[in-house]
Amino acid sequence: MWWDNIAYLQQGNDRQRDAYRVLIELDLFSVLADYDPILVGTIPLGIDVPGSDLDLICYVPEAEFPRFRHILTAMYGDYEGFTLEEKEIGGLPTMVCRFTYGRFPIEIFGQPRPTQEQNAYRHLVAEAQLLRFAGESARDTIVQMKAQGMKTEPAFGEFFHLPGDPYQALLELADAPVEQIEEVVQQAYFIRNRS
Repeated sequence: MWWDNIAYLQQGNDRQRDAYRVLIELDLFSVLADYDPILVGTIPLGIDVPGSDLDLICYVPEAEFPRFRHILTAMYGDYEGFTLEEKEIGGLPTMVCRFTYGRFPIEIFGQPRPTQEQNAYRHLVAEAQLLRFAGESARDTIVQMKAQGMKTEPAFGEFFHLPGDPYQALLELADAPVEQIEEVVQQAYFIRNRS
């Protein structure tokens, strides 16, 4: 799937269609076009729960941080709950902007790493592949786990019996061949049905 084109949201569930409308109303993809924005997280996968945010990642070279900050503040600084902070995440300088628009909390994440190499994107790719082979019952169970307060990656880790740290395991699966994804899904199915 081409995750960098949000048109797919128009054919999705109600919440995905609402997300599409909000992204268009805020003109986020045009405003942030210089930074290769991609919508990641739970909404693209249809595994969101009430309160899930719209997560956008951007490729922002460190020298561009002042301009990125200015754009975000000028365009979205008056929205409810607007915050903008710089911190280090995964050893990289990172800018995180948050605000609320309508029913959606929005988070814009900028890092000096191409968007398709960022962890959030790689998690999205791995999770989409797992759900593709595991089917709707997997999606429904993961949504239930999230509704009970579990974070997305740990829910995938538990459901698919991923070894070790689920965040790292998903990163490793992002580049895995289809056969390996199918094997993970089949093993998880057998483990669940054995217990």
